[in-house]
Amino acid sequence: MSILKGINIKKKINIGDNSYDILKGINLGINEGEFLSIMGQSGAGKSTLLYILSGLDKPSEGSVLFENDYIFNMKDKRLSKLRRENFGFIFQFYNLIEGLNVEDNISIIFEYEGVPKKKYKEKLEFLLNKVGLYEKRKCYPYQLSGGQQQRVAIARALITDPKIIFADEPTGSLDSNSGNNVLEILKSLNVNDKKTIVMVTHDKHAASFSNRIIEIKDGKIDISNKL
Repeated sequence: MSILKGINIKKKINIGDNSYDILKGINLGINEGEFLSIMGQSGAGKSTLLYILSGLDKPSEGSVLFENDYIFNMKDKRLSKLRRENFGFIFQFYNLIEGLNVEDNISIIFEYEGVPKKKYKEKLEFLLNKVGLYEKRKCYPYQLSGGQQQRVAIARALITDPKIIFADEPTGSLDSNSGNNVLEILKSLNVNDKKTIVMVTHDKHAASFSNRIIEIKDGKIDISNKL
């Protein structure tokens, strides 16, 4: 059963006097519990599609349904709430706040909303252990390796127990060992915790951790393979 659907997604951008069709009518269903990789050459529209599916960007045409709700028919406040409660995000460059330590970076959404720490302390400790960073919980980003920073970002994405994790080139800035550690965590989240994962990657090795791969070419889905 599809938890997320993209229907005839088109995206056009204007640069100066010129317009470019980045996505040309994408139709895509993502099943609950699936680990999907989106591949394609640089500039193919992989990240654009990810941002539209996750509600971070709007299509020029088309619709996105999450649990059969049309997300772009929602008012901004409701869409923000939906993203906050149901989607987790992992980016290539971690997007950690340098002035906050590891545990505060992970729990920042609760601190922002004024939730008392005692209400999420147990979950925070669980996630720190899950990504292997409990001993680093008081460290700041500059004291961590790239792989450790990305594991902080994964824990941050999980703190609200999202239904879908969106990962945009999560290993793109990492060495092979650190990248494999991140991919193993994502695979475990999918297999053991039944998390739905949508990952953009240019790396065939990274894509091999998923159970379905689609390739974007010339603004459309060119290949769709189950693994």
